[in-house]
Formats: sequence, C-alpha cells, structure tokens
Amino acid sequence: MNFADLGLSDELLRAVNESGYTEPTPIQASAIPSVLMMRDLIGVAQTGTGKTASFVLPMIDILAQGRSRARMPRSLILAPTRELAAQVAENFEKYGKYHKLSLALLIGGVSMGDQVKALEKGVDVLIATPGRLLDLFGRGNILLTGCELLVIDEADRMLDMGFIPDIEEICTKLPKTRQTLLFSATMPAPIKKLADKFLSNPKTIEVARPATTNMNITQKLVPVSSAGHAKRKALRAMLDSEDIHTAIIFCNRKTTVRELNKSLKRYGYRSGEIHGDMDQPARLAELDLFKKGEVNILVASDVAARGLDIKGVSHVFNFDAPWHPDDYVHRIGRTGRAGASGVAYTFVTSDDVENIENIEKLTGQKIERMGETPGSGDAATDAAEEKPARKRAPAKSRSGTGRRSGAKDKASESETPPAEEAAPEPAETAEAAPKPKRTRGGSKASARKKPAEEPASSAADGEEAGWNGPVPDFLNYGFGG
Repeated sequence: MNFADLGLSDELLRAVNESGYTEPTPIQASAIPSVLMMRDLIGVAQTGTGKTASFVLPMIDILAQGRSRARMPRSLILAPTRELAAQVAENFEKYGKYHKLSLALLIGGVSMGDQVKALEKGVDVLIATPGRLLDLFGRGNILLTGCELLVIDEADRMLDMGFIPDIEEICTKLPKTRQTLLFSATMPAPIKKLADKFLSNPKTIEVARPATTNMNITQKLVPVSSAGHAKRKALRAMLDSEDIHTAIIFCNRKTTVRELNKSLKRYGYRSGEIHGDMDQPARLAELDLFKKGEVNILVASDVAARGLDIKGVSHVFNFDAPWHPDDYVHRIGRTGRAGASGVAYTFVTSDDVENIENIEKLTGQKIERMGETPGSGDAATDAAEEKPARKRAPAKSRSGTGRRSGAKDKASESETPPAEEAAPEPAETAEAAPKPKRTRGGSKASARKKPAEEPASSAADGEEAGWNGPVPDFLNYGFGG
C-alpha cells in the first residue's frame, strides 16, 4: 500500500513524496481513510509509529474547502507540551505547503500579543496547550463555536500532567456536532472514560498492545551506586564504549538535568539540556542544535519524553529510573523510530527495585540486567578514583561520538578527570553546582548558582507536573528512591 491508495489529494501526495515518504505506517493506513470519512476515531499505537501524520494529512484535505473567520478557528489540536505543539505545527507546514491553510500556535512561554493578532485574522488550524487556550478564551480572544474538528493528541500524557479537567472544560465549549480524534500510546481507564463521554461511535484502531515497547529497541538495566559522582562515572564509561550517534539522557529532576549537562561539558562531550524551567525560545534553540548535530547528547527531563520526533537517535539513557512506568515506554520511544534500531539503558540503584518491577509488569517483559559497570561499586572508592592527580586543560576538538578526540586511546576512567570535578561528593545527596575555577586561558568557567528552591512547574503551560526539586533525606524512605 502507498499513500495514493488512501484517498489523499494530489497536492498532498506531492508534499508527502517530497518529504521522502512512500508507504504509510500501520496507524496511518488504518486511520487516514476513517478520518477522511469524517468518523470519530481512537488511535492507540506505540510512540514513533507516525500518529501525528495520521491526523495531520487528512485534516489538510478536509480543511482545504472552507474559509476561516476572525477569532473562530475551524479546527483545534490539543497537545500536552509546547515542544509537541510546535512539532505538530511543523508537520502542517511541511505537508500543507501546497494548500493555503492558516494556523496559529498557542503555547506558554511566549508573548500573547502575536498569538492574539493571528487569531484576529482567522485561522484554519489552531494548535494549543490547554492552559494557554483557556487563558485566551477567558480573555475573550477566542470563540470555539465554529470548530468542526477536535484532535486530542498524546491523551495519556494529558492525564499524567493533570490536563483532563481542562480538556473536559474545552470540550463543553465546542459544538456538539463535530468530529473528534483521540490519539494515545496507552489507554488507561480515565482516557477511556473521556473518550466515552466526548466521542460519538468512534472507530478504535490499535496497531500494538497498549504499553508495549518497540521490538527494535534493545533494552538493558545497568546496576550503579546511588551516589551522583558514581552514576556520572558509569554514564561516561558507557558513552565512551558505545557507538553513539545521537543520544538523549533522561533525568527525573530539572536540577539533575542542569548539573549533569555541566558535568558532561567539563569532560568534553558535546551536550545540551532541555527542561521545564527554560523559556520557550531557549528550549527550541537547544532542540534545534540537537537536530542539526551541533550537540549530539541531549540531557532532558520528561518534557522531552513524549511525542517529540527527532530522527536518528541511536541511544536513550535513563540516568534516573522513571518514577512512573508509562514514562519508561515514552522515554525509550525516542529511539528506534520509523523502523530503525535503537538501544536503551536504564541505570538502577538499590532504591529502584519497585520502579523496575512496575515497568516490567506494565510492558510484560523482563529487561536484561548487565553486570557491574565503572562507578557501580563502593562510593568512597569511586570518589577516590575520580580525584585528579593533576589539572589539565579542556580539549579543543571533539569527535563525532560526543567525546574528546583521542578519547578512545584512554585506558580507563581511572585516568585524570578535569579539575573542576575533583572533589568527591556525599553518597546520597543531590548534585551540587560546581565552584568556578580558573582555566588556562585566564577566564572563569561559568557556574550557575543552584537555586535554593526548585520553582514549581506550570501545568497550564505544558510543563512537567509534580515534584521537581531535591527531595529531603527524610522523604526518601518508603518512596522507592
């Protein structure tokens, strides 16, 4: 089967062909004809299977006929995060380049002024995070009575982030007679209840069992010490031993993301970071650098775990085992996309036993456990091994794997590390920001002060929900790390 067999217009087929795609994925082949027939739809598929194009392509042809009116969007796509919303907008621009459709992107972290101006001109496609949409609706800048088509994308992520009440409120403001599409990687009971309430006789398409992982991804558990320096040492050892093309490293806390990225940079890796405390332009800039290959290691919080389609990610590292088993499925789904193979490593400490059991129970498979890795032993010994015997200047050139050039000649991680990370750290404390030191060039190495308290993330703007700051020691007991 090819895209021409799905009933799409010639202009749309031309854009798809120019994008390099010839055959639809299973979710696309099953969903596109039903959407074109104006049926409500529930699409359940693993991440990385092409769910976005399965609603973007038919929407372009459906909206090709008609005219938009000021402040009255003709269609609405709800996305859980700013990055996913921006990605959907990119898909519309890529596939709809031979159609004259207007769109607006309503996300937090950017000025409302330009968004309001776009709405006043009238848009065919409105792509929004729930919080920003309700904010502008409350200000009287949007009328949803003309919306003919609603898409709820990454519905299970919406549930995790606490957006279900917002979605229910938005649905009550839309016309009762409309087409509704709901896409999700998993189908927990609250999402099923939402679908039963707001979809009319939907067609359900499942191309894989909910919560299954991609069979193209090799998954392994890596036992490590819970000490921060030991985990970082183990990570560096694996980055040096693996054939890394591009990699995403996931952490549970935003503070860990920042400190781990600083550590990797000090060791000469081409790394960047993305987390919920960054403003939108900074987040998009980091993603752009990663997509262009200017950095090939991206340290991320779960804001990047869902829905983002970044081609060519060869490895995923869970520096912290995810607290929620669904997050594991979505994190490792950043690799092994579009039929490619990928590798996913998850670092596990003695506190992660329950988390791993929950992941294996959800996915229905036993994850292979590796032997001990550098940094997985005694914390005091690891700290002593990291203590440098002398200072050395950062390398000027880097290889394509993200390491310093010549790093493969290094015998082991016991070789002298950079001076900035000389001091051993306490075994069970959060990573602290390093003190700035003089480099050979005479300039000061940048060192951002660690905030006294982690700012709360805003679910309304599409950020990670839940506790993101350092956990006091007394809370660590009974919560599984």
